[in-house]
Amino acid sequence: MMSKKSKITRRDFINGTLMAAGASMLPFGLTSGAILDKLYPMYYPPSLTGLRGSHPGSHTHTHARAWDRKSDWGPTTELKEIYDLVVVGGGISGLAAAYFYQQKHGKDKKVLILDNHDDFGGHAKRNEHTVDGRLRLAHGGSQSIVEPKHGSEIVHALLKDIGVDIKRFDTAYDRDFYKKNNLGAITYFNKETFGEDKVVRHPYCNYPNYVEGIVMGGKLSNEEAAQQAPLSEKGKEQLLRVLNGGLHVIDVPEEEMEDYIDSTSYFDYLKNNLGVDDPGILKMARNSGLDWELTGTDLMTIGTAKSCGALGFTPKAVYDEDNPYIYHFPDGNASIARALVKKMISDVAEGNNAEELVLSKFNYAELDKASNAVRIRLNSTVVNVEHGGDPKNSSDVFVNYINDNKSHQVKGKSVVMACYNMMIPHIVSGLPEEQAAALRLQNKSPLQYTTVGLRNWRAMKEMEIGLAMSPGNMHQVVFMDFPVSIGGYEYTKTPDDPCIVHMINCPYGETIGAPALEQYREARYKMLGLQFKDYEEEIRAHFNGMLPKKLFDFDRDVESITVNRWAHGYTVGGPEGSVKKGRQPFGRITIANCDSAPGADAKTAIDMASRAVNELG
Repeated sequence: MMSKKSKITRRDFINGTLMAAGASMLPFGLTSGAILDKLYPMYYPPSLTGLRGSHPGSHTHTHARAWDRKSDWGPTTELKEIYDLVVVGGGISGLAAAYFYQQKHGKDKKVLILDNHDDFGGHAKRNEHTVDGRLRLAHGGSQSIVEPKHGSEIVHALLKDIGVDIKRFDTAYDRDFYKKNNLGAITYFNKETFGEDKVVRHPYCNYPNYVEGIVMGGKLSNEEAAQQAPLSEKGKEQLLRVLNGGLHVIDVPEEEMEDYIDSTSYFDYLKNNLGVDDPGILKMARNSGLDWELTGTDLMTIGTAKSCGALGFTPKAVYDEDNPYIYHFPDGNASIARALVKKMISDVAEGNNAEELVLSKFNYAELDKASNAVRIRLNSTVVNVEHGGDPKNSSDVFVNYINDNKSHQVKGKSVVMACYNMMIPHIVSGLPEEQAAALRLQNKSPLQYTTVGLRNWRAMKEMEIGLAMSPGNMHQVVFMDFPVSIGGYEYTKTPDDPCIVHMINCPYGETIGAPALEQYREARYKMLGLQFKDYEEEIRAHFNGMLPKKLFDFDRDVESITVNRWAHGYTVGGPEGSVKKGRQPFGRITIANCDSAPGADAKTAIDMASRAVNELG
């Protein structure tokens, strides 16, 4: 049993450490480009499984700088490299900043993009699983172009230029997939939390509507759903009150109702208006809004809980007919990042647009070639950015970064900071204290997307599970991947074909009602303290408890697991006024990222990149 259980862990361990081990054996003093030359073709981060996202090693120097105030990085190699622009952060905003800069100032302008991860794209992470010799794609972070019709002219122009055809998703996304296969929304109650492993064919909330086409009809009645939940008789009575509840149970004059629900806690409504004190129901309720407000529902008002369809509220679908939730590439917004890179570094891959790049394998050895006008240097953590004199009239900015545990310095005429806002005060020297204080107020909630490569989805088919709410588990949601076929990539066809199953974890703190920042901090530390084996054990227990043994065998049916953990995930934003104060230009340094909006989507990242480049003049 132990040898079987270690199969995935061992393989993922090897894959996850391959590049680091390879780099450590190379001659001293090689640049990132030289390392890639030596490691290629084995260097291909999208194919790595195990712990990804902010993977082990990517945050080591960042934490040393922010937590320990480390400033001595040993001897620094001053590279004879001068750039028109240095971009700190290779996510969508950083890549878009480089793209906009060249558009504005000329394709011959030299740009260096530095990123602490082993891959570009930031949260737009591409996951590749090879299952029985077949490639399965998934996203590991930024998953969709949300409501692209509402994007700015800047966003529309960029998407068009890199070959993203929004209308293509009308046919690429199979809205009938779930209906054809009778895949609906259920709730899985685990034994550890609820006393028994049980599947109930009722989602108890509106969250499944995020998956366009999921079967929501045919649910149990409220009475049946309450009776089937693994709760005490008292708990079942309380759950029925919640399911039959709504604004009509609140004794407030109609003209005062709107103000009341926007100022009163949803949990107070559950406890005071409906008499709920059962811990199982409160667990269900807390997870029923998932990532709607970047918190559990314990911190939501009644109005917010109603708008997201939390337990007891069932509004219309999240997205309407004019803005369906269908704009997914098979690897999420990693396709946007890849198309941007291809636009600036033409030899990196075959393909003329985003669709043609879906199946293209990128040559990472091309990213940091000296002959490129735009260079991307991975595994490079920036630790100091400093003007070469008075910021008001300085013409140079010096950028220090750590690569392979060695300190290097390059010079840029301008710098765009496209990293997390909270890190900028630790990196940019001489930043006015008022601005630094505003930047420190910008926070992010932790988030985890786990992708699982299955040899088949026969068990999901037979159990009629398209999406499972799982209030007692680490991953509160499990669902079949978005059914998209595009660019030669074909979504899984039959239950006997390989597929990707997504698992979402929005970690909250242990204390119900604790302030959001406290919950983020607690959940973040817990997330980073776990090893891959801990995640594998949790996922194993989740699947084994939810799917019957006669249909599913974990060791037989699970080929690979990728845990994309983002200790700093969704942009939260700070108090009113702090965002704009924090993002002000500082000499030859400007700020781009989702934090500076604030927002948490690809459109925002692009808009902020454009603003930052324009601020450079």
